[in-house]
Amino acid sequence: MHSEYLLSTEPPVVSESSIQIVKATAPAVAANAVAITTRFYKLMFEGDPQVKRFFNQAHQHAGSQQRALAGAVCAYAANIDNLGVLGPAVELIAQKHCSLGIQAEHYPIVGKHLLAAVKDILGDPVTGEVTAAWAEAYGLLAYILIKREAEIYRAQAQAAGGWNGYRAFVVDRKVPESDVITSFYLKPADHQPLAPFLSGQYITVKADIPGLEVSPRNYSLSDEPGQDHYRISVKREPASEPGATPGVVSNYLHEQVQVGDQIQVGPPCGEFTLPTEQELADGEPIVLISGGVGLTPIQSMLKTLASREVANPVYFIHGSRNSSTHALAGEVRQAASQIPKLTTHFRYDAPLPDDLANGKCDSTGLIDSSLLDQLLPDSRGRFFVCGPKPFMASVVGALRGRQTPEANIHYEFFGPKADLS
Repeated sequence: MHSEYLLSTEPPVVSESSIQIVKATAPAVAANAVAITTRFYKLMFEGDPQVKRFFNQAHQHAGSQQRALAGAVCAYAANIDNLGVLGPAVELIAQKHCSLGIQAEHYPIVGKHLLAAVKDILGDPVTGEVTAAWAEAYGLLAYILIKREAEIYRAQAQAAGGWNGYRAFVVDRKVPESDVITSFYLKPADHQPLAPFLSGQYITVKADIPGLEVSPRNYSLSDEPGQDHYRISVKREPASEPGATPGVVSNYLHEQVQVGDQIQVGPPCGEFTLPTEQELADGEPIVLISGGVGLTPIQSMLKTLASREVANPVYFIHGSRNSSTHALAGEVRQAASQIPKLTTHFRYDAPLPDDLANGKCDSTGLIDSSLLDQLLPDSRGRFFVCGPKPFMASVVGALRGRQTPEANIHYEFFGPKADLS
């Protein structure tokens, strides 16, 4: 795999003939995309096992990482002659890569095994000419990502209190927020300044669990910027399954990590962020919709809007199982005193007997289009959505059904991002 793009100061050129070959072979790749990416990960982990530490094996076991990569490959091939439309996807990938510490030297490894996987799955139709065309296309994508990631790493290092890689943080407080969610207040162990972040961003936690090698985990920051701490609010996930590691890190944090302990933390990353005051039009509604622990980045956004004392209408809509799993409700109610036009609505899908009567929730059921129609006067506004995948699919589908402009719908996934169409 050629790697001239690692040192290039100019974007590699993808010839017109290579573009045509990629577009011509894209349907065959798309039809076999998951098989190709599954083969790719197997080849890469066997041939270059040092990169396995970057990948969440729970997502590998579930197949979500393979499907997400398949979608990305297909989108890139389909838009090889119009890469401008992939800008948001490039930013998402670059931010995720920087959160995990992906470096330029990892790109030739990926390219080598990806091209080998295409050849293995598609066979004889993948001639030397086809391989060369896809190699050119991959080289351009690698250049774009490496360049953007270098900018992110540089900005992280140059920020006041900023850093690259991992930094030791002390657990200053550990606060149960519900039966399943606990907040961890983290302060730098070196007592040096704390890097700023944008509401909606996440940090990366590298857990040192005796006897296990687990990949780093991203956790959204649930407090507003400008504090003397970072706060993450972590849901205890179900116990692990054979061959995967769901719940390993969250259970470790809940059960083993105590006040005074140190954990390794990567700098803030992420493109799911609240607009600045200058980016919002006067009177433009801001709609924050979350499900379960998806409230964490949404909570940060709400607290930031409260600190700004924003005059725009703000809607905070949250879905939870019931009052025993609902976290940080008090902070939402407190924000009402600082945001004059705040509308809040809590909906439980499995309420306890007294939840509705005691005012712990406003309605029961799932967050759906009928609730949105009831609460929101029209489709105007900036919409920020976070939660489990079924929740996301339902809410984003409902927003699209209300003719909300796609550019105004912003959403954050847990794990590999996938299309919600």
